[in-house]
Amino acid sequence: MKLSELAKGSSVMLGVIVAGYLSTTYVDQRFATSSVPAKTNGPGSSACVDADGSWKNWLWPNVPALSPKCR
Repeated sequence: MKLSELAKGSSVMLGVIVAGYLSTTYVDQRFATSSVPAKTNGPGSSACVDADGSWKNWLWPNVPALSPKCR
């Protein structure tokens, strides 16, 4: 391997890492903040499990384990 090949491979690798970081930062800023609802300070704003097992105040498809029961 020549020094020029090592430099070319290293620059490509660095470019891929920087592009990946910038794309994830863009996606986080663009899409993560738009899906978060307005913050409410009401008493029922936390996720909880209702008596029939349904979820209240939880927008995402994944469900947190061991959430408290609704009052």
